[in-house]
Amino acid sequence: MHETMTDEVESLFSRPLLPLANEADAEASCAAAAPRIVAEGGHAYVVHVIEKAGGAPDKASVEQRETVAEDIFSLARGVATEAGIELDTDLRFGTDVGDAILDAAEDIDATAIVFTPRGGRSWWDLFSGDVRDRLVRNSDRPVVVLPAQRDDHSETIDGET
Repeated sequence: MHETMTDEVESLFSRPLLPLANEADAEASCAAAAPRIVAEGGHAYVVHVIEKAGGAPDKASVEQRETVAEDIFSLARGVATEAGIELDTDLRFGTDVGDAILDAAEDIDATAIVFTPRGGRSWWDLFSGDVRDRLVRNSDRPVVVLPAQRDDHSETIDGET
């Protein structure tokens, strides 16, 4: 008799980590992930990484970047509250965004790292080659890219078709 592991294997969406880069990303990733998290009775975690310049002057003050992070977290909390999902937020600072995301995933023992592409060129800007490669190649857990939801006009969330 062949045993199944379905009872022992956690769902990808029982404890996902959603790395959020900006407000549009927060809206898209949270909206796409929420129904899946609800279906699994999951608890969501979101992380925003403030990239430190590593010795070079930063373009914005830490206070400005923390304000942006709080706006991102506020949007995520709104989606989670509406969906009835428990949500924890995590603000990280680091010179390597990919490493900071992977560290956050390890710290919470995330079942997956989950995000949506933003469409067009901006998708590549969101997760540059280094970050994207680090997440996919160095993660010890699944990396899930969900399709971005589209509105009635079939545009991507950043307005590109």
